Amino acid sequence: MNNLIPISATIGDRTYRIKIDPSDEEVVRRTLKAINEKVIEFKTQFAGKDMQDYIGMVLIWYATEQNAIVSAGMEQENISEKLSAIEKILDNQLG
Repeated sequence: MNNLIPISATIGDRTYRIKIDPSDEEVVRRTLKAINEKVIEFKTQFAGKDMQDYIGMVLIWYATEQNAIVSAGMEQENISEKLSAIEKILDNQLG
């Protein structure tokens, strides 16, 4: 925990001072960039909202994206398990 470095994380129109592991810095900065780009995208699509609304929209978008990635990974794992089971059956039948 002593290795944490402070960075300024800007989301929307606010800056937050956070401490992160140096090995996570690139990922954190890419994530912040994606979030801020999505805020700008939503601002152009849904004019007249306040920043809190845009950040809420981005939060829903980001959480949905993460859940989709997890679901896809689980589906891939299930397919791999099924293919392995089929391969064993075929090996037993042919062997």
